[in-house]
Amino acid sequence: MKLPASTEWVLHCATTLAQLDPGATASAAQLADYFDVPAPYLAKQLQALVKAGVLAAMTGPRGGFRLARAASDITLLQIVEAIDGGSSPYECREIRQQGRGALPPEDCQGVCIIAEKMADAHRAWRSSLAGVTLADILDGLPEWAPARTRSRISATR
Repeated sequence: MKLPASTEWVLHCATTLAQLDPGATASAAQLADYFDVPAPYLAKQLQALVKAGVLAAMTGPRGGFRLARAASDITLLQIVEAIDGGSSPYECREIRQQGRGALPPEDCQGVCIIAEKMADAHRAWRSSLAGVTLADILDGLPEWAPARTRSRISATR
């Protein structure tokens, strides 16, 4: 499975926002500058996180984005699904019933074993992401990282 680059961007942006002081915000432009990604496209992705209830958008001269709830209440799955949706990347097209090796329809009454195993893998992937929160990510960062992040984000205001 290959996710779009924007998924990496929003995962890092959410982690960055989780490192800010309570109530602090960062604009899409600040985050785009911080990661050297296109601001208009990033802003669109951040709005998807707002729509999903992961981020809150604040208006005004000191506005921007912040987490909509505690980092411990936001999972990586929620972030990924806000951008990429929740559908499986695998689609069985029943090629076992095509070509010279085609099986007759009566031999294909059950679910294709490959489709079944791919669905199992997708469920395991989703379960793994659902079990990791932004707080878990923060716990894995070096001790100095949040202060560095706050300093560099605030320097772009």
